[in-house]
Amino acid sequence: MVDDFENFRMSIKGMVRGFGVEHIDTANNGDDAINKCNSESYDIVLCDFNMGDGKNGQQVLEDLRQSKRLKTSSIFILITAETSKDIVMGAREYQPDCYIAKPITKASLQKRLDGLIAQREDLLPITNEIDLENLPKAISLCLLELKKGGRYQGWCFKTLAGLYYDTGDYVHAQKIYEDILGRREICWARIGLGKVQLGQQNYDAAIATLQKVIEENPEQMEAYDYLATALEKKGRKKEAQSTLQKAVNLSPRTIPRQQHLGELAQINQDIEAAAQAWRATVKFGTNSVYEKPDNYLNLSRCLSDLSEGDLTEKGKSYAKEALQTLGKATKRFEDNKEIQLNALMIETRVHAGQKNEAASKKSMARVESLVKQNELGIEAGLEMAHTLYAMNESERAEKLLHSLADKYGSDQGVMNRIEELLDEPVNLQNKIKARELNRKGISLFEQGKLGDAVTTFKEALEVTPRHPALNLNLVQVLMKAMDTQGMNFEWLRMAKTCLDNVAHIPPQHRQFKRYQHLVSKLSQIKS
Repeated sequence: MVDDFENFRMSIKGMVRGFGVEHIDTANNGDDAINKCNSESYDIVLCDFNMGDGKNGQQVLEDLRQSKRLKTSSIFILITAETSKDIVMGAREYQPDCYIAKPITKASLQKRLDGLIAQREDLLPITNEIDLENLPKAISLCLLELKKGGRYQGWCFKTLAGLYYDTGDYVHAQKIYEDILGRREICWARIGLGKVQLGQQNYDAAIATLQKVIEENPEQMEAYDYLATALEKKGRKKEAQSTLQKAVNLSPRTIPRQQHLGELAQINQDIEAAAQAWRATVKFGTNSVYEKPDNYLNLSRCLSDLSEGDLTEKGKSYAKEALQTLGKATKRFEDNKEIQLNALMIETRVHAGQKNEAASKKSMARVESLVKQNELGIEAGLEMAHTLYAMNESERAEKLLHSLADKYGSDQGVMNRIEELLDEPVNLQNKIKARELNRKGISLFEQGKLGDAVTTFKEALEVTPRHPALNLNLVQVLMKAMDTQGMNFEWLRMAKTCLDNVAHIPPQHRQFKRYQHLVSKLSQIKS
């Protein structure tokens, strides 16, 4: 029994002892409960949700499940007086075996336990094999149990389909789900079908299946996660973000979902939404198994972006929150040198973005004293390059990015991040403006409006003058214009300047071959 109030622990202990249970341990907080589970295997855990400071009941269940210190055959009962929807939804998402509201009577507790224990005993052979990770044996036992026609048919079908999925046997898992849905509509079977379709990379079918679940059962949170993944796989990242946003509005306490939302929102350049997601991740992740340094750092990065160049009260507020968040990160992870360094680099950018030159130089001096450039790994290296750009040290930033490209160029994910910094080492507002102008310029070019396209790309390059794709796009427009309208020496000089602007990109850059091709073509034009 886990509860921070001794009287309640003793009351429940007395009830359970009255049921004939002999071995009963108690814990007064979540950490104590987890430590006891490290050294003892419990058949039943009764845990209060709200235990003051430290882990709550949901976080205890998260930890025990992720570390596999709670057996599949064990019974976890969450007890709470909380009635707010976000707490109830969050707790239920982690699927405790039972959810009991206070106050508790001996009769109600015994009724719940009797039913759960009876099921546990009947299904113990299956759950033991699952705990041993002997999934083929667990599948065989599930099939035998289904042949018996016992009262746990639903549990067996759901477990069997899940076991097939876990072993990569999507065909048999799909057949179970479709057979069940052919008889009647059951939500877990519909979600399972969507999950299988996602595993089979049949993304369109998965999207349709999971959208149906959400339309008919809007509080089935698992469906939102799978739907967002399917949409993301199809390249529909804004729809994926919107799906996760709806989910966190309903159930904000699930940390992996908030992390996924934060990542998607950053990809979509929706930095305010990203900041909100990372803010929730930090808030609800405190004391959780999902609490990570990157939650704090990502929130600080977003706040730094939002505050950059904004000297209004709103911008100052973002900067203040960023510095406070970095302070918490360095305190909570004080033994992690990499976190200390990354936090200091972000701090430097916050000060630089707020035009606080003295503070930014002071922070940068501390960065320089902590690391030598050739010792930087990929994460710290990218952070350093970002910071050097913020300090107007573009040449050093480019040199560092080139060295990172030489070292990690075979990793496309890393190269994408390197290219993003090389291409757009400007603040968020300018990035968004340049991207909009780029799209407009491409559209004008495709319509044959070459003069307007030239004007638009020139405007974009005023915002981010060394952006490879923008410069090369303008070169292509200028060459097309000279091809159709005749030699124009001003356009030729402009094209040569654009190519000079791109000379800094490394050979691993996705635009490098295009750059070489245009250099060759332009050299053939007689001036």
